[in-house]
Amino acid sequence: MTLLHAKELRLTFGSRAVFDGLTLTLEEGERVGLVGVNGSGKSSLMRILAREAEPDRGEVQLRRGASVTYLPQEPRFPEGATVASELSAARAPLREAIEAHAALSARLAHAGEAEHERILAELAALSDRVEHLGGWDTAHEAKRLLDRLGVKDWDRPVAELSGGLKKRVAIARALLHRPDLLLLDEPTNHLDADTTDWLEEELDRLSGALLLVTHDRYFLDDLVDRIVEIAPGGGVTSWPGNYEAYLEAKLEAEEQAQLAEHKRQRWIAQEVAWLRRGVEARRTKSKARIQRARTLLAEKGYRRAEAARLELAAAPRLSQKVIEAEHVSKRFGDREVIRDASFILQRGERVGIVGPNGAGKTTFVRLLLGELAPDAGRVEVGARTRVAYYDQQRLALDPEATVYEAALPGGAGAGAAVGASGEAWVELSGRRVALRDYLDDLLFPPAMQRMQVKALSGGERNRLLLAKLFLAGANVLVLDEPTNDLDLVTLNVLERLLLGFDGSVLLVTHDRYFLDKVATSVLALEGDGRVVRYPGNYETYRTLKEQAEAAARLEAPAPAPARAGGGERRPEPAPAKPRRFGFKEQRELEGMEAAILAAETRKAEVEAALSDPATYQKDPRSVPALQEELAALGAEVDRLYARWQELEGLKG
Repeated sequence: MTLLHAKELRLTFGSRAVFDGLTLTLEEGERVGLVGVNGSGKSSLMRILAREAEPDRGEVQLRRGASVTYLPQEPRFPEGATVASELSAARAPLREAIEAHAALSARLAHAGEAEHERILAELAALSDRVEHLGGWDTAHEAKRLLDRLGVKDWDRPVAELSGGLKKRVAIARALLHRPDLLLLDEPTNHLDADTTDWLEEELDRLSGALLLVTHDRYFLDDLVDRIVEIAPGGGVTSWPGNYEAYLEAKLEAEEQAQLAEHKRQRWIAQEVAWLRRGVEARRTKSKARIQRARTLLAEKGYRRAEAARLELAAAPRLSQKVIEAEHVSKRFGDREVIRDASFILQRGERVGIVGPNGAGKTTFVRLLLGELAPDAGRVEVGARTRVAYYDQQRLALDPEATVYEAALPGGAGAGAAVGASGEAWVELSGRRVALRDYLDDLLFPPAMQRMQVKALSGGERNRLLLAKLFLAGANVLVLDEPTNDLDLVTLNVLERLLLGFDGSVLLVTHDRYFLDKVATSVLALEGDGRVVRYPGNYETYRTLKEQAEAAARLEAPAPAPARAGGGERRPEPAPAKPRRFGFKEQRELEGMEAAILAAETRKAEVEAALSDPATYQKDPRSVPALQEELAALGAEVDRLYARWQELEGLKG
């Protein structure tokens, strides 16, 4: 059944048409990934579907009674909001349904025969709504989401939270709404890899439909069953399957289109040659053929989608020493962010830096760049090292400047030659190129070059900052979350550029696919100030880390991974003596499966009783007690599972 239908949408910004004639249909329960180049209008379309913006033309039809929840790239909160107030607002429909159910149950005990059947029908409908919105245990679900997202302080004002924690609260709020349609615009921005994995599982359990914009290709592969591609100007193409299937199908379609275009061009050449033969072509009996030739010439042939052509300015060759850190520590107040970390960046290495939010990734990068002084240890930078630093806040871009002005490396005259006419020139791969032409190759045509930076989309600003940095002539690129907001085509271009880069790269990102393609080693900030280096890409890092954790659980004296940079390893403190797995624990483990089954069975019975109108007909006074028992059973099931895992670990 159709859930949403958007018909003939048109949206313009000034003289620029973002899309025109765009039509999109979403079915109930469908999982759709929305892709397209930066500036094609993905975020604008999401806002229109969420009724937060209006198109210049067209309409959006939503199934009667359906609910929509929208999570934008940068979540918004009302003034004075706290974590608890936001989650309470998200749970309001569920709480109202439960309260209405209880009130109606009380009325049932005193209802006459005339309204008895009507109340039972209403109770059944309310029970279905409670189940649809998440079940009877509202507080337990909210706390479970927040605990898993790493948000502990319920009463803390949202304004005091970091960008990453704000995003997590917004995600919990969206999940608690349990809408019929969930619109997510770059939900993985600011999330570490483990939380992204967890979010995949949560979204996979949702019963409603999902429309998703994300640069995370693993996320698309695991979640969606259809890809909708929006082209600049508003053309929409639907591709069945996940992202990998979309790539394969699109490649095949492009090959077929190129073949058809080749045949069309040959036919045009034949018809033009025939027309040039003169008298014979102008005979009356050939007028139809002349018209066909003119029609062929007027048709728009196949053109491959343009991709930004990122290039690097020439840079000096690196010396043997690039960046070295030895026994570096950094503390903020009572919190030790980096402890005794040693790291060597060598020529040609591409090092991915990963870790939970707040573990100190950006702090470690700033220590290496000299923007922060270490409390202990030293950092040494090679004499020929030239660093270009991409900060995730995009502070290097002036929002009031035009695109052309912002692209000048360091401002007019710095890194770009300016001629007498005022035209700026840059050196790229040994050739002199006009800055306007370079920006045009980056999909910033002359009209966009006159626009202010603040009018660009997030992805366009991201692409502009990368272009500016690549003109700096650096031999070390330090990129802090460069993949946020970039479209998938530009991500592929950036991957190829980094793979062919002669210098060294430090890369802070949560994009697992990007790290798998680019990284030669991974530097993991594992909490409590620990910095550990792993060889290989992200998949190798995950495998090695899981093996180390398994070895620790088995209590085997597994060798610790080499410290960052392969420097001399200091002796580790002796591990605490593990608890013994004895006869008592063995008996408890043997009975754990039965205990969990009994608790889950009783929980299912209570949920069934609360969903059954007969409960309210026969004994409405028992409903509050059943609701309390359900909450207690939910907590007990969680406790039993946690204890089971603990006993299995001890047994190993």
